[in-house]
Amino acid sequence: MAKPAQGAKYRGSIHDFTDFDASQDAEALYSAMKGFGSDKEAILELITSRSNRQRQEICQHYKSLYGKDLIADLKYELTGKFERLIVGLMRPLAYCDAKEIKDAISGIGTDEKCLIEILASRTNEQIHQLVAAYEDAYERDLETDIIDDTSGHFQKMLVVLLQGTREEDDVVSEDLVQQDVQELYEAGELKWGTDEAQFIYILGNRSKQHLRLVFDEYLKTTGKPIEASIRGELSGDFEKLMLAVVKCIRSTPEYFAERLFKAMKGLGTRDNTLIRIMVSRSELDMLDIREIFRTKYEKSLYSMIKNDTSGEYKKALLKLCGGDDDAAGQFFPEAAQVAYQMWELSAVARVELKGTVHPANDFNPDADAKALRKAMKGIGTDEDTIIDIVTHRSNAQRQQIRQTFKSHFGRDLMADLKSELSGDLARLVLGLMLPPAHYDAKQLKKAMEGAGTDEKALIEILATRTNREIRAINEAYKEDYHKSLEDALSSDTSGHFKRILVSLATGNREEGGEDRDRAQEDAKEISDTPSGDKTSLETRFMTILCTRSYSHLRRVFQEFVRMTNYDVEHTIKKEMSGDVRDAFVAIVQSVKNKPLFFADKLYKSMKGAGTDEKTLTRIMVSRSEIDLLNIRREFIEKYDKSLHQAIEGETSGDFLKALLVLCGGKD
Repeated sequence: MAKPAQGAKYRGSIHDFTDFDASQDAEALYSAMKGFGSDKEAILELITSRSNRQRQEICQHYKSLYGKDLIADLKYELTGKFERLIVGLMRPLAYCDAKEIKDAISGIGTDEKCLIEILASRTNEQIHQLVAAYEDAYERDLETDIIDDTSGHFQKMLVVLLQGTREEDDVVSEDLVQQDVQELYEAGELKWGTDEAQFIYILGNRSKQHLRLVFDEYLKTTGKPIEASIRGELSGDFEKLMLAVVKCIRSTPEYFAERLFKAMKGLGTRDNTLIRIMVSRSELDMLDIREIFRTKYEKSLYSMIKNDTSGEYKKALLKLCGGDDDAAGQFFPEAAQVAYQMWELSAVARVELKGTVHPANDFNPDADAKALRKAMKGIGTDEDTIIDIVTHRSNAQRQQIRQTFKSHFGRDLMADLKSELSGDLARLVLGLMLPPAHYDAKQLKKAMEGAGTDEKALIEILATRTNREIRAINEAYKEDYHKSLEDALSSDTSGHFKRILVSLATGNREEGGEDRDRAQEDAKEISDTPSGDKTSLETRFMTILCTRSYSHLRRVFQEFVRMTNYDVEHTIKKEMSGDVRDAFVAIVQSVKNKPLFFADKLYKSMKGAGTDEKTLTRIMVSRSEIDLLNIRREFIEKYDKSLHQAIEGETSGDFLKALLVLCGGKD
């Protein structure tokens, strides 16, 4: 069994089996595989209850007793995913890693994700053992094979990691930290082109403790996390490798929690990834991975495995997992620390928001107006020309085109477009032609008219807009519908939900910075509400969440974690329900990371059977000149596919063409 560092608690889920008898276990496994068929239940129960060290002793005794290789017998008796899992457990970790890498670089194509996961996450000692195991098992040099199968900067970084020479001194030089921050900044953000060698040298060799301080100082110096610079300056597998290295430097358990979640979310399961991680981390940090998993994804690793796998394979994975954190009903201090750090990062980051649609150079409203008129004149409509002009102009330029169109032709461009286009494309193009405040006002009006209310649209708009945007929406609503937005909301909603929306619709959120003393008071206010007093709880949350500035709320939520060991979003979901819960969660997520909030909404709009074109259109239109580039980056980071790919897979025709222009790139 892997030993924890001196003074550290053991965080694996698999322990040495008490009263262990290798000879008796070897006999039990032989009996389980003897005759016709095999007792899979007995095999999985025994192997998942022994540590890796004990399994090696069992292998030796099995050969001594029966003159046979236990792994070969298991391969013969078992099949599929269950066989891969059990055989993986029977190998020493270094040999298991060696086998994974050999498979990753054998045959046609390379499994770059496997190479990245293993080489970015292993310690110096584990790397040295891996290199030796690879040579012992395959009589080949691992570095030579990696070089033969990869190329470019990706190859260079892999070779650096293969040396296993990362500094391990916990004593950090402040001067060297500042020097590395400056060199990374100059190698990327300040340089035309990127000096990849600096990124490779610093991220491949400095100690974890040193690099954590470098990342903190980089954020303070540049206003953006190092991950944002890597995404902006690097590309392809090299970018993915460097991001994995950064994640493992920050928190190796969090990196694996994310990998496990992505292996099981959506349609299909990436069983190779699931098996590799569950086997390799079961005696290292599985408890930490479990805790972080539940914090980040609001479900236990155990429950996700249970719902995503089946048969003996599932039973074995659940044994390796070691317990259901949802059933325990406890929020772990380690997970609370992760939540606290997330809010700290959110509080100090100064992320530059970027849209994907920009003012056209050499803009000529006269020429655009004439081209649009020609595209709609006569029989048929030239949709390509309409899409090309409307999606490549800023909103301010579109307003000039509308005015010029009316001056030239005495016609309303919006009315003509509405007459010539239809369906999703019409909604998208007409949305782009409206000024932003009038577009939001129209979306709010549509959400409240007819039978039923679209509460999600109301929440999405009112919980995410700035004071200035909200005030402009109020003016536009009054101008277009001759009724105040507050009156409309009051007549269409009720209870606490109505009060939340009306409060948000005033556009009077404070805009100052954080006040740490007041943040502590506010955190106490929302954490002190007696359990079961739902009305009081909702009122207290509303008073603070709907009025305090974003920067102040970040500190409030951070203090809330410190006081309660719970993330505020977790508490809201546990204590509240319905539209009130959804509104508060939207505010919290918007405060934490607004582009990620919209990335989630876009993903859900295209997930599963059917596409929610209204939500998709609303977000693509409203964020295209604000932060759609940031949303794209969050989308690919969380869902392992680009927004461009998702749109291509879920839409079609001219609607697809227009959306892809707004998207602005493939990532």
